[in-house]
Amino acid sequence: MLTKPHGFTTGIEGPSCDIHGNIYAVNFERQGTIGKVTPDGNSSVFIKLPVGSIGCGTRIDRNGTLFVADYKNHNIFAVNIETKEISVFAHNSAMNQPNDLAITDQGVLFASDPNWSQATGQLWRIDKNGATHLLETNMGTTNGIEVSPDGKKLYVNETVQRKIWVYDLASNYELINKRLFIEFRDYELDGMRCDMAGNLFVTRPGKGVVAKISPDGHLLSEIYLIGKNCTNLTFGGPDGKTCYVTVADNGNIEMFETDVPGRCWSILHNRRIHF
Repeated sequence: MLTKPHGFTTGIEGPSCDIHGNIYAVNFERQGTIGKVTPDGNSSVFIKLPVGSIGCGTRIDRNGTLFVADYKNHNIFAVNIETKEISVFAHNSAMNQPNDLAITDQGVLFASDPNWSQATGQLWRIDKNGATHLLETNMGTTNGIEVSPDGKKLYVNETVQRKIWVYDLASNYELINKRLFIEFRDYELDGMRCDMAGNLFVTRPGKGVVAKISPDGHLLSEIYLIGKNCTNLTFGGPDGKTCYVTVADNGNIEMFETDVPGRCWSILHNRRIHF
């Protein structure tokens, strides 16, 4: 474990690492905050979001901006990590509740948008100027979302339906050629991240594992955690091979080592690693 149990609420989600190895995750000590965890596990409240807003997924771009999906008020916030200034980067009241975020190397965002009560979901693109585009509706409960390391694919999972879909990502960031990537028979799906070899890491709430899936859609392994309700994950550490996992039932962050750096770490460090 990186942090002590129950430092975060059961709403712990959306970890992201900055270039210095600090981890940011939502809902430290109380709902509506962003917590900051140093590489040695010291935790504190980093910022408090505007009244009524609660964060879920986060991503950090190569300029060091922390993007936060506010699932209560239909916002994507942009946070200056150095000054802690919070601004509304994107807003669209047609969103159910922006949940998890993916980011391209160029800084274009994609957001999953579930409707939990109806077990349905939507998918959005947020351009670098903050413009929002509804890409697909009438999906299952969209949740985890990630871009492949070559920037040519977008993965989106549906929690309740236990399916992961993959799209080809066109040069104009439109989605084409949707197909089923992998389907599970039991347990739900939540956050996802790729490593630089193209393997997809997926949290499995209830089972307490992170599933590692090959680029061609085969389950390679399962990494077992202490807690059961793992919600999301990110890569960091000095070489990008440390995987940090947010765990809701224990309100903390667990960690394990991998053999390949994560894509999110590579973006910040401007690495292009070929396998």
